[in-house]
Amino acid sequence: MDFMEFLPYLVVMAGVTYLIRVIPLVLVKHKIKNQFLTSFLYYIPYTVLASMTFPAILYATGSMISAAAGLAVAVVLAFRRRSLIVVATGACVAVLVVEIILKIV
Repeated sequence: MDFMEFLPYLVVMAGVTYLIRVIPLVLVKHKIKNQFLTSFLYYIPYTVLASMTFPAILYATGSMISAAAGLAVAVVLAFRRRSLIVVATGACVAVLVVEIILKIV
């Protein structure tokens, strides 16, 4: 694909991205006072991130068993309020250990 063929796609993508960000600023002129709507909008980024990340967690390893082990270790460490580095490292180590065990068995 050459640049002249790619340019319309780029312009449409930039326009759509710009409109998605500008329309709420234009339509909502005052502070949102509805507590339900405020809390809903607060949690949207976390929900979108989780819905995009969770399937990748399950299919990123060699087997579903090692992925589940890594996920379980990450959840336990996160609930114990460990740092992000500790959670990520613990999940990676758990996946590695389970993968090694699965290859031996």
